[in-house]
Amino acid sequence: MFSRSELLSSATAFCDAFAQNKDLDTILSHFSTTHQVSAVEHGEKALLPFLGRSFEGLDGVRSYFHIIAALLSYENMVFSEFTVDSEARRVACKGKAKFIWSETKESWTETFAYMVDFDDEGKITDYQVWADSGAAYLARNGELDKVRKVCTI
Repeated sequence: MFSRSELLSSATAFCDAFAQNKDLDTILSHFSTTHQVSAVEHGEKALLPFLGRSFEGLDGVRSYFHIIAALLSYENMVFSEFTVDSEARRVACKGKAKFIWSETKESWTETFAYMVDFDDEGKITDYQVWADSGAAYLARNGELDKVRKVCTI
């Protein structure tokens, strides 16, 4: 069984690699090769191609990260408030970053949440994300800045 400190170390290593825009092979090296893996970004699947569906297996997880990289970029990503459940081998954390929709160049800063499950070797089996799908959807359609001008309450 992995200890609390080992789970925290595995989670922060993954988050640091993502925050530092490491290459996809480095990101995927944090995922299990002995268990079925998945990536899910929660939200309405009709809004964006990476929302609301489970990307299964290493090829599926690779596809998820390819889609994200093709549509978005991000800056100044930081993670905080790591919560470790060593019995469930799960770590949750909060992240914050500025995201830019590549096609429209519209950007937004958001706080998001990760929940990551690990195998008995400290490798990720399940990666879940909760983020601001509304801002991403509006940015994709080039409407985020227009909505900001209207909603100045």
